[in-house]
Amino acid sequence: MIIVLTERFICYLELNALQEEFRDVGFTILGFPCNQFGMQEPGKNNEILPALKYVRPGNGFVPNFQLFEKVDVNGVNEHALFTILKNACPPVGDSFGNPTNRLFWEPLKVNDIKWNFEKFLVGPDGRPVMRWFPRVNVSEKSEWTKEVLFLIKVNL
Repeated sequence: MIIVLTERFICYLELNALQEEFRDVGFTILGFPCNQFGMQEPGKNNEILPALKYVRPGNGFVPNFQLFEKVDVNGVNEHALFTILKNACPPVGDSFGNPTNRLFWEPLKVNDIKWNFEKFLVGPDGRPVMRWFPRVNVSEKSEWTKEVLFLIKVNL
């Protein structure tokens, strides 16, 4: 399974395509909206799905993967799942860039999630395997895709 931080309107088409591509081998995507990065997911939980369906991407779009309610992934109110994921996988970098008016939690820690779209690969046994930088695009057949395929083949 892959756990992805989502943000309003972006990455959903790519995640749907990825879910469709690997559905038959037991691969699952779990999406978690978060508003801690540039306040980019300001809507209420009950506004997220209608916004996807009617605004962007629109045209009746519905995610084909599990989309959860908004969570905090860093700071004193971070969800326990993300504490486990961050402790199990090394950080993707040690820089937050310029956090002023962009990052909304304290204190900042090296292993914190740096931005929306950071991804965690979790094995079939429930153990976190890998973590990817937010800019890694799920629609590109890159190194992380090879890791996903390897993990799936090993556990078939």
